[in-house]
Amino acid sequence: MRPGIGYDVHRLVAGRKLVLGGTEIPYKNGLLGHSDADVLVHAVCDALLGAAGLGDIGLHFPDIDPKYKDISSLTLLTQTGDMVRGKGFSIRNIDAIIFAEAPKIGPYRKSMQQNLAVAVNIDPACVNVKATTTEGLGIIGKREGIAAMCVVLVE
Repeated sequence: MRPGIGYDVHRLVAGRKLVLGGTEIPYKNGLLGHSDADVLVHAVCDALLGAAGLGDIGLHFPDIDPKYKDISSLTLLTQTGDMVRGKGFSIRNIDAIIFAEAPKIGPYRKSMQQNLAVAVNIDPACVNVKATTTEGLGIIGKREGIAAMCVVLVE
């Protein structure tokens, strides 16, 4: 068994869709990034790559490569899952947390869990997504950004 940890943060800006865990969430701002800037999926990718000893998301999907411009991060997660399995590992568990003052994540949690599970071909019962605020502290607390952290277990 090998654990992996991932973290990502992106700035909130006007004129972008907000996508978390592959789910589009109605909100006044979206996350800025080269891809769809899905911080949750990026954290999961980094956790899986780390657990398998495969580096990080920037190594495999560089933000200077035009082929990743506006790509769905779920596509990157599917490819990451394939890389992890290609190294002989199976994905046993994904446990993630989103740090955001707004919007509320609860109504979208099941959709996110399902999207992550489908992308890496595991049982949705093995995926957990939760959320918390930063109590008004920092860029997240000021509603200027959203972050996510993930821990995975591969075998």
